[in-house]
Amino acid sequence: MSMARYEIFVTYKKGIFDPPGATAKRALDNLGYSVEEVKIGKYIQVESDAGEAAVREMCEKLLANPVIEDYRIEIAGEA
Repeated sequence: MSMARYEIFVTYKKGIFDPPGATAKRALDNLGYSVEEVKIGKYIQVESDAGEAAVREMCEKLLANPVIEDYRIEIAGEA
């Protein structure tokens, strides 16, 4: 199996308070920008030959907190 590069995007679930996003929104408001909402998450890049199912397992066990976070995995090509 060839080595693949996975991009993982982690964000708070809908309805979960996003403290960094709220702070950024306040700062943007104070700078005069009109924004409805700001969400800040994590971007993780993994290079592995383990396969997408294993990367999903990595997210469930360590890279994301499935209780309060959603994640999306994209295959970015071969490493």
